[in-house]
Amino acid sequence: MCANSPRDPAAGPGGSLRCTPLCYDGRISLYCFVITAALILIPSVPQIHYGIVPQVWGAVLWGPVLYYALINMVIRFVLRNNDYQVAIRASFLGFTMAVSVLVICFAPTEWQQFGVYGCFMSVFHYSEFLVIAFANPRTLSLDSFMLNHSVHYGLAAAASWLEFALEVYFLPEFKRFGYIWLAGVVLCSFGEVVRKAAIITAGRSFTHLVQNEKHSDHKLITNGVYAYCRHPSYVGWFWWSIGTQIVLLNPICICIYTLVSWLFFHDRIYVEEYSLLNFFQSDYVRYQKRVPTGLPFIRGYLVE
Repeated sequence: MCANSPRDPAAGPGGSLRCTPLCYDGRISLYCFVITAALILIPSVPQIHYGIVPQVWGAVLWGPVLYYALINMVIRFVLRNNDYQVAIRASFLGFTMAVSVLVICFAPTEWQQFGVYGCFMSVFHYSEFLVIAFANPRTLSLDSFMLNHSVHYGLAAAASWLEFALEVYFLPEFKRFGYIWLAGVVLCSFGEVVRKAAIITAGRSFTHLVQNEKHSDHKLITNGVYAYCRHPSYVGWFWWSIGTQIVLLNPICICIYTLVSWLFFHDRIYVEEYSLLNFFQSDYVRYQKRVPTGLPFIRGYLVE
């Protein structure tokens, strides 16, 4: 979607393409994410701090919503087609990030963890697009935001919000239980770093979909984080997803997320390694013997 775009000419001598730090769609997304977050935060913080808006939730919700509606109108007026689709998604994630920061700073104590969760969700989905735009722009698409990952993903997120809201209403003291939720912050941060390091290290060999055909530039990556685990992007996502529920102190969803994520990656790795063994044959067998999958009790597709 992004590489070799006529909107972003980068032809060098002899017709070869120069490498640019960030492709056209990546730059649009970055501008919209940062500018939207700034436009929401900058006016809202003084309003709350100086008491111009007397009700905290009114400031957190209505002020940013009105700003965001105005930003959307400007984006719609300025951009068209794919540019608009990229911009509106990045702007939405910037808006979510800014509102989450406001919740952390000004919401009642039991809701502040939801703001932390919102920050991790916003960063995860936006950085998926941004890192792909940097590392492998030829595969970049609107799906790279991972906002429409699957129906099950959406239902899982909604279930976690429902559990959090119910527990805040009926057991608000439970959400203030010590600082256990900080373990979730550590897990989310670890998972985010590992996943993005995997994408950057793999470069053109990374895609969000399991590949059934080997392309000319598809290489077996065994350096960087891949020297420690065979599937670092899955390792990062696995621990990040569990970490989000620890941040929310959702005991039911912690158990469900752990089980469902483990089953998903168990099956996904099995299918993916079948393809990788076909692609790289004995090289991948040796790699399997030397490096674990990185996920607990998951061995992958092994050739006996």
